Amino acid sequence: MTRNEREARQRKSAKSQRSVASLPSIPDKRYFTISEVSELCALQPYVLRYWEQEFSRLNPVKREGNRRYYQHQDILLVRQIKKLLYEDGFTIEGARLQLQNLPHTVSPAIKKDAMLKKVIVDLETVLQNLLTE
Repeated sequence: MTRNEREARQRKSAKSQRSVASLPSIPDKRYFTISEVSELCALQPYVLRYWEQEFSRLNPVKREGNRRYYQHQDILLVRQIKKLLYEDGFTIEGARLQLQNLPHTVSPAIKKDAMLKKVIVDLETVLQNLLTE
């Protein structure tokens, strides 16, 4: 591997780590629109629609006008797929096989990260409330 290839791979790895690590916490809501999930997962909506076709476990509720409504576990699954594809370097087929080998729960690391971010947001809200009183 040449020096340029190695540097390009390192830049790509650093970029993907920043993007996954800096995802916002998931708010306490029952349903999320595709645009909200797009922001929460730092992905374009067309990527989410494509992944719905490729990953059978990603199946948001569809209501009137064929609008998609994602639930909390769907967002965690999207983040797990993103990690498999962008950080771990799997292909779509490889990520699909990884998800098939896992039970129908989200990886503990993804779930823990989401819970920690939620706790931080809740604590910041409490702090803001205390400071404004």
